[in-house]
Amino acid sequence: MESADTGVTDADSGGTGSEENAPAEAPAPTLGQVLLAVEELWPESLAENWDEVGLVAGHPSAPVTRVMFAVDPTLAVIDEAVEWGAELLITHHPLLLKGVTSVAATTAKGQAIHRLIESGTALLTVHTNGDSAVGGVSDVLADALGLEDVAPLTVAANGLPEEGIGRVGDLADVMSLGDFAARVFGILPSVAGGVRVSGDKDGLVRRIAVCGGAGDSLFDEVRASNADVYVTADLRHHPASEAREAAVNGRPYLIDVSHFASEWLWLPAAASALGNVLADQGHDVEIQVSNTNSDPWDFILTPG
Repeated sequence: MESADTGVTDADSGGTGSEENAPAEAPAPTLGQVLLAVEELWPESLAENWDEVGLVAGHPSAPVTRVMFAVDPTLAVIDEAVEWGAELLITHHPLLLKGVTSVAATTAKGQAIHRLIESGTALLTVHTNGDSAVGGVSDVLADALGLEDVAPLTVAANGLPEEGIGRVGDLADVMSLGDFAARVFGILPSVAGGVRVSGDKDGLVRRIAVCGGAGDSLFDEVRASNADVYVTADLRHHPASEAREAAVNGRPYLIDVSHFASEWLWLPAAASALGNVLADQGHDVEIQVSNTNSDPWDFILTPG
């Protein structure tokens, strides 16, 4: 998987080379200033009630010159961020979603906390607030699939009408389910699980519902949206089976993708958005997307 380096680089002096004529170097922001930029893009008020978002480790007064984005705060991702010299790691998934009573380095999560603090690398979580916000995970997925007239599947309680979990929109032209599934496969990073499809391969589709990450709690909203097909991740046996039983004329068809892959698409867009906000504020920060594939599966066996 290629990284997406959206960092702001030093300007080329392009003149005589004289230090007097060189442009002034933009100052690095503090972590606190980066947090304000993140809040502008992905307000914590948009997070679901059960979620844990925000700063996990780090001192607000610390300077930040390099930021890395990743889906998961795994030990491999943290090592990559530390080795690159990132002072801030922003991950979509929380490290500490459930309560803990110890962060001793005898557990994987404890090791992660120790590695972060000992290396001076802050950790920030942008989870369901990153799902719900304009330009968030499902917006990026919808845009990559070429959807038009996009609206949320469920409107955010504390946000704008265009903010909320999931998206639904229309393709410019009708496609067969098989061709649309191939489009889904083509836009996602390569992972072992591939793409699973439920429905008539030759069935025609145009109205598409999407939810990056696990979306099997939104079937009522998907049906209400009159979507021909629903693209999401982590579809479990019983919800998928029940959705097929309740389908009208076979719809909505289902396309099940990798949780990691569906959310990875957001990272380059998020990195670019944060870079733009910080640049507008006069700050010079390098921003990079993690190269680490944190999808938990390594290979798959299929019939034939």
